[in-house]
Amino acid sequence: MTPTPSTGLDVPALAAELGGTGSPVLWEELTWQEAGHTAADLNAVIIPVGATEQHGPHLPLAVDTLICQAVALSVSALTGVPVVPPLAFGVSASHGDFAGTVALRPETLIAVVEDVIDSLHASGVRQFVLLNGHIWNNGSLDVSAEKLRVRHRDSRVRALGYVTMYPGPEVDGHVRYGRALMHANYFETSVMLHLHPELVRMDRVTSHVDVDSFWDYRMDQVSETGVWGRDVAEASAEHGAAEFGRCVLTTARAVAAAVREPWPDPTHRPGGTQ
Repeated sequence: MTPTPSTGLDVPALAAELGGTGSPVLWEELTWQEAGHTAADLNAVIIPVGATEQHGPHLPLAVDTLICQAVALSVSALTGVPVVPPLAFGVSASHGDFAGTVALRPETLIAVVEDVIDSLHASGVRQFVLLNGHIWNNGSLDVSAEKLRVRHRDSRVRALGYVTMYPGPEVDGHVRYGRALMHANYFETSVMLHLHPELVRMDRVTSHVDVDSFWDYRMDQVSETGVWGRDVAEASAEHGAAEFGRCVLTTARAVAAAVREPWPDPTHRPGGTQ
């Protein structure tokens, strides 16, 4: 059993409120019979989508997957919504010449997500939360959600980032520019210090003064170290714990409400006759 990360939240009270047990439900640990019953009972899954890509000289390649999976597990513990194994490769080729990155083409990620949801749909699941840990996956996940809503008319699909459920400007990443392009920065380093301090090499930390620009660039065009963000050496586990806890709480509240949201009544369409 994968341990649930520490959130600093009152897990028993929140789980009682939001429908969970306090422990995550891991899809891969269920038997096929249990998976069928789980799909019938709750009718929803969380699909973490991360990446394997460079994160500067001080963080591991798995940052986006590790943080996203940790949020997903904690949300599952609070809500009871099962988590499938994370998709660990994403749309990462824009990191350019930095070593280590394993990238999918956007159309490949779209196809992988389609196959995963088609399989889960065949098991009886009808609600799918694509929880994203890497901003450049956004386009592919939005396309996947649109295609799957059309293909499976009895299903609901939503792609969202693990920080989506609270306002972006509230994310304390010490990034002034870049349209939320925070990479190996103060925010991610702090969260990793909270979740996996053994994987953070603070003695190798560098920062990068982000600049304003209209265009999006490959990372190797704008940063010599693969870092985008200021004051990375000031990152702390305490700040990471606070940011992580807020991501979990806001996402869990949203997911708990979403899986119980009434379906539209086709006989009462906005603007139509009743």
